[in-house]
Amino acid sequence: MTKTFFITGTDTEVGKTVSTVALLRAANKLGLLTAAYKPVASGCDLMEEGLCNQDVVMLQKNTSLRLAYEELVGYCFEPHIAPHIASEESGVPIELYVLSDGLKRLRETDADMIFVEGAGGWRLPVGHGHFLSDWVRHENLPVILVVGAKLGCLNHAMLTYEAIQHDRLNIAGWCVNRIHPGMSHYKANLETLKSLLPAPFLGEIPYLARPFESDLGQYLDLSPLL
Repeated sequence: MTKTFFITGTDTEVGKTVSTVALLRAANKLGLLTAAYKPVASGCDLMEEGLCNQDVVMLQKNTSLRLAYEELVGYCFEPHIAPHIASEESGVPIELYVLSDGLKRLRETDADMIFVEGAGGWRLPVGHGHFLSDWVRHENLPVILVVGAKLGCLNHAMLTYEAIQHDRLNIAGWCVNRIHPGMSHYKANLETLKSLLPAPFLGEIPYLARPFESDLGQYLDLSPLL
């Protein structure tokens, strides 16, 4: 049976894509067949294939199953703005059933593990009074929390953890992504997080100037997910 996990972050720009790629590479090392999904993406760049979201392209490059770009994304909006605003401006509403249909198709592949990368933080608005977390709850997906190591991350981590718990979802694990190399008292903050978050610690991704060129899979332990 395919195992599916939703990856959320304590904020935007905390390393969800880096962490999702690390999860994919770690699973690939174990010989597992992997797929990835980005339900909602905003911000596209012109590439040879046309307008593409760079996060989705990076996920596509790191899945062991060969999947078309369109299979990995539910909605993709061109402007680099909040998805619900991009949705309103484009006149294309974000329908939760469309997100479910895309995930269902991936679950019908040979994938052993599917990593679903969120956008923004846990309570990302998608329009019509809905949040992306409503869809995660509907799908009953176990959640992996990415903590971006920066000033304020303890508060953000605990608030996000509590919100996921409030939604009655299983927190399958969490990891830390060091986004600022000069963060004061980084190790002390990490130890505090370990004492406060009662979920499996999957690992620590160090600060990397070019993370996608590094062996990201070495930093995460997937044993709690297997």
